[in-house]
Amino acid sequence: MTSTNARGYDHSISVVVPVYQGEKTLPSLMREIAPFHVPSITPGGSSYAVTEVLLVFDHGPDRSADVIRELEAEYPFVRGVWLSRNFGQHAATLAGMASSGGDWIVTLDEDGQHDPSDIGGLLDTAMDQSASVVYARPTNEAPHGTLRNASSKGAKWLLAKVFGGENASEYQSFRLVLGSIGRSVAAYSGSGVYLDVAMGWVANRTATSPVLLRQEGDRRSGYSTRRLLSHFVRMVLSTGTRGLRVVSALGVIFAVLGVLMTVFIFVQRIIGGVSAEGWASTIVVILLSSGATLFSLGVIAEYIGVNVNMAMGKPPYVVVTDPANGPLGRKPTQNS
Repeated sequence: MTSTNARGYDHSISVVVPVYQGEKTLPSLMREIAPFHVPSITPGGSSYAVTEVLLVFDHGPDRSADVIRELEAEYPFVRGVWLSRNFGQHAATLAGMASSGGDWIVTLDEDGQHDPSDIGGLLDTAMDQSASVVYARPTNEAPHGTLRNASSKGAKWLLAKVFGGENASEYQSFRLVLGSIGRSVAAYSGSGVYLDVAMGWVANRTATSPVLLRQEGDRRSGYSTRRLLSHFVRMVLSTGTRGLRVVSALGVIFAVLGVLMTVFIFVQRIIGGVSAEGWASTIVVILLSSGATLFSLGVIAEYIGVNVNMAMGKPPYVVVTDPANGPLGRKPTQNS
């Protein structure tokens, strides 16, 4: 292991950036990170250096691949990580973690809302609280719409209170992770596992550090409503079997409601307050019971689907070589 004196700093940091639509924002982000490649001092007095920046190409719709190659040529500590296809932000983050070599791993977004100068504060928090995972805690509203921010808070609250995700309210894509923890999680996580839930399984202690979020760059969010819903479902399924317990509780609730309704209808029938046909009450009971049954089967099917994907060996990501340097980059030459 390299000594502190030999390398000139105490902590080496690998920065992982999942890239989907980074054509316009990556160059300015790299200009902000570059000064920290030189050994720096945190506000708390720890010395650190960003020894590598891993730009994980997730096959977005813009010229991100070309920009990554340009940044590799400009900065010797920048390395592209090339996925075989689009796998999503969490899978891209896992791929970057698996490819890293620093004492610590910092993950941040490509859009510029995360300030690289806050890395020192995250590291100080980790050292002060002996935390292996530190999440950025925004002191202002995220630069999204009001509806999306409210939905995010509601989803995290529901996950924490109902489905057992104890630290769900702390989850952020701007995080500092002990390198050994991050690489281990990246190695064993299945295709349906939510990254932050997986880290919670093995992290000794998690903490938060206050940061100020900035406005996103000149780009549209890569998250559609469907992707956000899929994001939430993955969080629920990764928390364990609490979702199945909720289904069981739901079944009990509907059974009790069915018994109460039966008693009510029976009493009404005796005192003559309900017609002989009973059409309305029958329809209500059918709708309630069938709705509860279909909902329960849907939740169970989701759990089965996750286990089937893992049993079949579906990988969360696949890292390949830069397509421009492989067979796909060998274009036919024109004879003059």
